[in-house]
Amino acid sequence: MPTPKRGARIGGSAHNQKRILSNLAAALFEHGAIKTTDARAKLLRPFAEKLITKAKSGTVADRRLVLAQVPQKDVVAYLFDELAPKFAGREGGYTRSIKLENRSGDNAPMTQISLVLEETVSTEATRATRAAASRQATEDADIDTSATPASEENVAVADTEPVEDDSAVATDEQAVSDTEAPADEPAEALDAQKDAVEAEEK
Repeated sequence: MPTPKRGARIGGSAHNQKRILSNLAAALFEHGAIKTTDARAKLLRPFAEKLITKAKSGTVADRRLVLAQVPQKDVVAYLFDELAPKFAGREGGYTRSIKLENRSGDNAPMTQISLVLEETVSTEATRATRAAASRQATEDADIDTSATPASEENVAVADTEPVEDDSAVATDEQAVSDTEAPADEPAEALDAQKDAVEAEEK
């Protein structure tokens, strides 16, 4: 036999309390914030946070357990698919309670309970680190791209330097040989004259 809950229940019975908490949790997940009495907000907060913890795991078994407590498929799908990833960097404290003015009429104390969707300090620090690393990578890439055109310019200058043509060198050598040839001709002429003189003497 289950142990009776200490204190007053909301609603007329335990089953009625479960249905009230189920409807309050569905409204909280759908709208992000609701206003209710202090007594209901105190019971709703641990109930909703346990459902969010199960939604973060994302298994089929946890989805069925959440559906058993909140029998609204569209709300459960929204909880698992869209809300749970937003709580990935948070290890608890998924809801926030803010005291409001008492309700007019019966003067009941009221509370606004809402989901905490802001990023934690550690998550923001990790994001800042990633952003700094990406900026450093882009700066290094810019430095590399600015250094490559200088090398290409040096290659272009080396390609535009004048290169001696082999044909030009050959023509220069032929010109030199042609200029040296007439210096040998007077010696051959003297030899021929000497031979002619010796022939006459004989």
